[in-house]
Amino acid sequence: MWQWLGTLKRGDGGFSMAAGGEEDIRGAYCALTLASLLDLPAALPRDAPARAQGLDSFATRLPQWVAACQAFDGGIAAAPGNEAHGAYAFCGLACLAIIGPPAETIAKYLDVPALVACLAGLQRAPEGGFAGRANKLVDGCYSHWVGGCWNLIAAAMGGPGEDLWSREGLIRYILSCAQGRKGGLRDKPSKNVDSYHSCYNLAGLNWAQNRYGFELDESRKNMPFTAPYGWSWKGEADVPCEEAERVKPLHPVFVIPINRAEECRKYFEEKEGF
Repeated sequence: MWQWLGTLKRGDGGFSMAAGGEEDIRGAYCALTLASLLDLPAALPRDAPARAQGLDSFATRLPQWVAACQAFDGGIAAAPGNEAHGAYAFCGLACLAIIGPPAETIAKYLDVPALVACLAGLQRAPEGGFAGRANKLVDGCYSHWVGGCWNLIAAAMGGPGEDLWSREGLIRYILSCAQGRKGGLRDKPSKNVDSYHSCYNLAGLNWAQNRYGFELDESRKNMPFTAPYGWSWKGEADVPCEEAERVKPLHPVFVIPINRAEECRKYFEEKEGF
């Protein structure tokens, strides 16, 4: 896995989606997620093509590349010069939150006020859900892709503070509009339910129902890709919701059950190193 990821690292700092594939911020997010959870070395393999262009680690030039993906409207695009998109905003924020504490990385490399303005504008009335781009309709999957950005932004701004979005509005959209009559969740009324939208609607329901905090242990501050292990669950948000409608907390960066991320990392840390 380490060797393969090394083949995807690009000289400008970003990552390809596959061998010979397009450069995309989703590839960067997936690569750093793997490197972090599997406790892979931060250094690039010796035969990684990017080494010939002066790069020595998976993180080299990546923050600058993510910064270049921020578009004129404050949002984040798949690659520099492309249109901003809600899903790419989460991938970019999560990349920076893996490289280091959000208050150090996100606050340094992104124009946070512009990003907040862009993302806040994607929560639409009267539905309460999020759209993925300007001039697009609300879509249930952005319950995660945009809804999941707010924890990372709050940490970048120094703490939870006041909510910059409507948790209640998102819950109302998911439970009232995104549920199918026979089970499953969907993009919007009139659309069919599917596993993709079920997954991300449930993740969005989690972001609306739960609160998280970030504080990284001193012993891990200088270790590569350990910043995500500073997240903890801070309890249920004060929102109108029946107990049967609540979902379990997820990890704000990896989007898996929050306790499983630490378990995965520890498992590989205990393995014999490279």
